[in-house]
Amino acid sequence: MKRKNQRIDFTTTASSTHLPWLFLCILAAGLCWTGGCRSLLGPKGAVTPESASPQGPVSQTDRVAEDDANNPIAQVSAESPLTTAPSLTAQPNDPSLNDKVTETTKQVLNMVTGREQENSLRAKELYGKADTLFRQASAQSEDERIDSFFEAAELFESVAEAAPRTALEQDALFMQAESLFFAEDYRSATEIYQTLQKKFPRNRHIDRVAARLFSISDYWINRVVSEKDSWMNFNFTDDKRPIYDMDGHAIRVLDQIRFDDPTGRLADDATMRAASEYLRQQKYAEADEFLTDLRETFPDSEHLFLAHMLGIQCKLELYAGPAYSGLVLEDAEKLVQQTRDRFPVKMQDPANSESVAKASAEIAYHRAGRYAFRAKYRERQQKYGAARVYYNLLLQEFPNTPQAEIARTRLAAIEEFPDVPKQRLSWLQKVFPDQKKTTPLETKQPTTDQSETKLR
Repeated sequence: MKRKNQRIDFTTTASSTHLPWLFLCILAAGLCWTGGCRSLLGPKGAVTPESASPQGPVSQTDRVAEDDANNPIAQVSAESPLTTAPSLTAQPNDPSLNDKVTETTKQVLNMVTGREQENSLRAKELYGKADTLFRQASAQSEDERIDSFFEAAELFESVAEAAPRTALEQDALFMQAESLFFAEDYRSATEIYQTLQKKFPRNRHIDRVAARLFSISDYWINRVVSEKDSWMNFNFTDDKRPIYDMDGHAIRVLDQIRFDDPTGRLADDATMRAASEYLRQQKYAEADEFLTDLRETFPDSEHLFLAHMLGIQCKLELYAGPAYSGLVLEDAEKLVQQTRDRFPVKMQDPANSESVAKASAEIAYHRAGRYAFRAKYRERQQKYGAARVYYNLLLQEFPNTPQAEIARTRLAAIEEFPDVPKQRLSWLQKVFPDQKKTTPLETKQPTTDQSETKLR
């Protein structure tokens, strides 16, 4: 009794329970009508060369009468059920029926999913249309040209969907990105170019893709430089630019060029462009990383000398002072020597020679400053012996630096001071010895009597 009184609220349950079943029923009905029932109707009495009448063209009235005579559905009366007609029985082995049902299924799936289903013939047909539209767009006016390129990009996208994992998809992705590039939608074009590189790492368009990506990133960097005083960091209207962080996107694209094709023609150019942009942003650690990679990975690059010069500059900028590590100064000094050894012709240029000499003098100044800093620290501890060691090293290695004169003055001032300060309250040391200090173990050679005793 309770079950009879229950009411089903279709407004609340349709979306959660019945909607998937309702969708499947509609899809099945559409397939049945377009693929099944319509295929049972057969051809509409088309005139073949064998059945053509020699008396002349057939009139429209005669054509309708002939269609009605040949059409089994027209012979069935309204009272008789449609299923009782023997001529309406479908042949299960009819290949044309299977092709029609398959094609209809794909059309329905295209409408439902919004994507082209796998179909090589359909892909070739769409590629021809898209290619024709792409070629015609170059001769149109500006507004029409952009619209045509966008339309061609949509067709090429459908081609890639209809022919996955094929060479046709490779070409379609490239032409889709090219269409977006000429439509001045650089943001979307970059995504499609990178999708092509990801799906087909060794595709035949790899050089042109690298050239396009390099030009896009270079355009973004130049826009950032020209708009450096702009307060607007976000972009929601211009398809030529990313939504935000334009220079960051540009550097990531350049880095991706190096990753996709490390031995390509533009790999070293992309490395150098990214390093120079990091230098402009005063991000010296990142710039030094790219420059080091260029020197080690591309020894034949045309940017090799510039990578050495900028690398010296980066390392000097990375030096944090005498209180921190001096390894970066040692690397800079090695790089100066490499520059002089590898590029003797370049060193004949007075500008280059003077620049390297200034860098070498700056390195010597910083290294002498490190000795002076340590000597002064030992002086404050009254450890004059250690201070004299550092001052003497400074005079020995860097006698022409400004710190050398300071070292001479300080050596004369602490000449009569003891090496170590006099220890006060020394008797406490004897009463309370330092427990942390341990004497090294001493090994004594056993005497002959002891050895004989052990053997016994």
